[in-house]
Amino acid sequence: MPTKIAVIGSGFSSLSVACHLAKAGNNVTIFEKNDTVGGRARQLKKEGFIFDIGPSWYWMPDIFEKFFATFGKSTSDYYQLDKLSPAYKIFFADDVITIGDSMDKICDEFERIEPGSSKPLRSFIKKAQDNYNIAINKIVLKPGLSPLELVTKDTVTRLDQFFKTISSDVRKKFKNPKLISTLEFPVLFLGAKPSKTPSFYSFMNYADFGLGTWHPKGGMYEVIKAMKALAEELGVTINTNSAVEKINVENSKTTGLTVNGSQHKFDYVVSGADYHHSETLLDEKYRQYSEAYWDKKTFAPSSLLFYVGFDKKLKNVEHHNLFFDADFEVHAEDIYDNPKWPDEPLFYANFPSVTDASMAPEGCETGFFLIPIAPNLEDTPGIRARYFELIMRRFEKKTLQKVEKNIIFKESFCVLDFMEAYNSYKGNAYGMANTLMQTAFLRPNLKSSKVEQLYFTGQLTVPGPGVPPALISGKLVADLILKHQSKTS
Repeated sequence: MPTKIAVIGSGFSSLSVACHLAKAGNNVTIFEKNDTVGGRARQLKKEGFIFDIGPSWYWMPDIFEKFFATFGKSTSDYYQLDKLSPAYKIFFADDVITIGDSMDKICDEFERIEPGSSKPLRSFIKKAQDNYNIAINKIVLKPGLSPLELVTKDTVTRLDQFFKTISSDVRKKFKNPKLISTLEFPVLFLGAKPSKTPSFYSFMNYADFGLGTWHPKGGMYEVIKAMKALAEELGVTINTNSAVEKINVENSKTTGLTVNGSQHKFDYVVSGADYHHSETLLDEKYRQYSEAYWDKKTFAPSSLLFYVGFDKKLKNVEHHNLFFDADFEVHAEDIYDNPKWPDEPLFYANFPSVTDASMAPEGCETGFFLIPIAPNLEDTPGIRARYFELIMRRFEKKTLQKVEKNIIFKESFCVLDFMEAYNSYKGNAYGMANTLMQTAFLRPNLKSSKVEQLYFTGQLTVPGPGVPPALISGKLVADLILKHQSKTS
């Protein structure tokens, strides 16, 4: 009889682990609490507008390609991928920086801002590329079971990069504050301040400048649809509207799940749901981490998001746009050091219909706005409305156009929605930050230490936040389970 394995959740990591386990001949069933698959990478369709309501940046295309290649497929079998040119635009108080689709274009832009800066930039990105090759081909493929996993000839020669920070590295080479912000931006995807992120993580800068920014036609949800199709081709059963109420354990061994009031028996359980929430599905004696443990951890920000349909095409914007016309350091302090609603927030605006006409009605624009905020903040309709007005005024000023009267509709999503839709701890948007003390084996374990045949995957465990790491997290868990199967068979 094939081994029966349950997977809780249907985000990137859950779909990844399900595919890998099904390929190995296991009988895999996914249980998703919401009415569509995708976890945080769901989609909103309204009045002909299409929004990715979660991840919207497609970086590290090699990771996606490797995932599908494992199953004898290619991304092109499922979706069309286009490199964005330019990759994105950054609006500062007194200038706009455009990040092109090649190092030559980016170097020209750096030279415009700070003459002579292209030489240290090329050196910085070369080092970042070396780090990327080590990180992606070696370090992130380790399951985080032991600190010895990090001890290799490659990492030993780079030990100093784990104790220095991105911020200190960047500021040694560049003096212009706009270039500093541009180079510090990518590590925000790791969920921590640049001044708290090890300089080894400069590999994110290579992912940005070296590999470029891409767009799956139809939006990021096309990747979820591709993974769902692949999973079903491999025989995975997917159940939506299926809330898991309990992980059943008998004598420290997983016996199955209680779903919508019914009990189901399984040989293994993998949870791709929020890790903290997953442990609340266990009796207290089987939980690995206390409430105090979770409360002390540094979490990635939450977000206030707006999904806006405009009845006209917008001017002076690209597909991806960063509004850094406020103080970067002050906003970061409001997220990490003294959590509160920021007075002058940085924000991100995404207009996928600028490059992909399929995502908005003809002559219209699909707009996605994101303000990063501290987790667990007060979340009310009044606060949301106030911040929408604030960023719209700044958006209009920086892009030299009036847009508020062209809004057909707007939807919002914030802390309370993250909690309700995803059981997200404190309403965080994308997991636990990758600080030095929350890296690799110092993150919550992929395998339960108290319950045999119970595993975890996703952004709160190894290797960390982000879509490509989620794909890798699923593979790491599948490998651990297959190894356990081979020992016990």
